[in-house]
Amino acid sequence: MQRQSRLKRELHLLSTEPPAGISCWQVEDSTAELRAQPGDRGTGALSLRAAPGAVSHPIYHPNIDTAGRICLDILKPPPTGAWRPALNLSSVLASVQLLMSEPNPEDPLMADIAQEYKYHRAAYTATARSWTERHARPRETEGPAHKRRSAEPPEPAKKPRPGPP
Repeated sequence: MQRQSRLKRELHLLSTEPPAGISCWQVEDSTAELRAQPGDRGTGALSLRAAPGAVSHPIYHPNIDTAGRICLDILKPPPTGAWRPALNLSSVLASVQLLMSEPNPEDPLMADIAQEYKYHRAAYTATARSWTERHARPRETEGPAHKRRSAEPPEPAKKPRPGPP
């Protein structure tokens, strides 16, 4: 009961005051699974469940393995990790967004990608861009008849303008 209440509060907070550059939405109106888009550069969506932190498509990143697990200290419980009950979804998503844009090659899940990131940055960037274009971008075949599925990000909410109508 407490968990559901907290998730509802955090989802409301995310919808009213989302962190800059991050979208988060429920899948099928359930708090059991959330999707998030950390940034607008086509990095793809994350799937968050009771055990958070999985990327929903292949991504070329030193801190994300082939199963989509993310190596981030705040996603790991103590004593090895820094997760605390006081952390909220906004702070977790902001940390994932930062990791996506600034990989940590000193604590990799994918050692070969970390080496390439450290010593051959141009090759890493080209491969990451290629993977993003192949796996994270919307397909051209999804024309106007394509309807948004519940696992896709919602249309951005328009904020009311201050002043008289």
